[in-house]
Amino acid sequence: MGFYREKTKDYFLLDTQVENLFINEYMTGAPGEYVKVYLFALMYAQLGVDFSNEDIAKQLSMELEDVLKAWTYWEKMGIVRKIRTSADNPLEYDVEFVLLKDMLYGSHEDSTPTVSEQGINAQMASPEYRNMFEKIEKTFGRVISGTEMGEILSWINDFGVEPDYVAFAVEYSARKKKKTVNYTGTVIRNWISEGHRTVEDIKQHIGQMEERTADYRRIFKALGWNRNWTEEEKRIMGRWFDEMGFSLKQILEACAKTTGIPNPNINYVNRVLENWHAEGGAKKVNEGGLGTAEINRYYELLREKEEREAAQRRAEVYEKLPQIREIDEEESRLGASLSRVVVSDRIDKQEEIRKIKDTIDNLSAQKAFLLTDHDFELDYMDVRYKCPKCKDTGMLETGERCPCHREITPQMIKELQKTE
Repeated sequence: MGFYREKTKDYFLLDTQVENLFINEYMTGAPGEYVKVYLFALMYAQLGVDFSNEDIAKQLSMELEDVLKAWTYWEKMGIVRKIRTSADNPLEYDVEFVLLKDMLYGSHEDSTPTVSEQGINAQMASPEYRNMFEKIEKTFGRVISGTEMGEILSWINDFGVEPDYVAFAVEYSARKKKKTVNYTGTVIRNWISEGHRTVEDIKQHIGQMEERTADYRRIFKALGWNRNWTEEEKRIMGRWFDEMGFSLKQILEACAKTTGIPNPNINYVNRVLENWHAEGGAKKVNEGGLGTAEINRYYELLREKEEREAAQRRAEVYEKLPQIREIDEEESRLGASLSRVVVSDRIDKQEEIRKIKDTIDNLSAQKAFLLTDHDFELDYMDVRYKCPKCKDTGMLETGERCPCHREITPQMIKELQKTE
């Protein structure tokens, strides 16, 4: 006859044995989050259930890196051991809970330093490590604490990086005006997650980032913007280079198309480039057998010709009617004044805006009277576009190609080139 006791199937109705030595000697001085990780994992260790660090982070509503830091902390305290399960990935390991009674009160005759202690002692005796800490303290401009030293060593042990890698990360952080161990740790974790494990990798990565940042600034300058880009704008601009394969010169040509629309925006430029990309770049895209580059050149030459002709007509009017030049100059001055008032905090701003606009309207009326009274058309000095829909840019306000591009022929380009 056998005797059995029913076992509960609900883990959370069972008990977890916690040594009083942990509570009295270790728990009181440890960060609360680290204690949570220790106790939660201890429960599953006693149940014999596998549980990953990702699972722990999710169940405790913590960041994964904080869970990893907790195990590094407890390993330094000597009450857990990390047992590596992968030679390639230092973050893959099992955790063994040390029996505290045996550790503190067992036989010490044959005791030897723990693996962790041996590793740290060997590291601190190495010239590479000493040089690393000297560079870090020089960069920080202060002596680093024992806790910070342990945190730095944990990066090397956990991520498998070299001391010069850590020293470079500290210098990089300092250039960002961030001289703290926590910030540097975040930088290193980000680099590792992106697959950059050597100083050479990082330098190349940073160089590419700085080059791309300079490209983004040039694009924003071409659009007349003096501000930082949003994450969405960064994503869109990145596609132009990485997915569509456009050069900076080609993107700036697309930005130039915004001169024909009232409110330049990045979505407009994106539509222009998407259309170009769909057309295949140098592919023949019109009935005259011309490619995108040739068509763009035609519009550029056409606008230059029209602007020259408008300047000549303006000079003709100014010579016959000097009053018109004075009116144009006064309107330009008033326009600048209006812009300053609009962005000011003046109490009488609305009244001043109204006065300036009334003055500009009166000047425009005088100008119209003088022009018509001397047999000039009202738009005589304006740029006269061949295609009023796209203003000879080849692009509509929707970002689509204007139908007029289909009519361009090689002969039309040759005729324009003769006028240069």
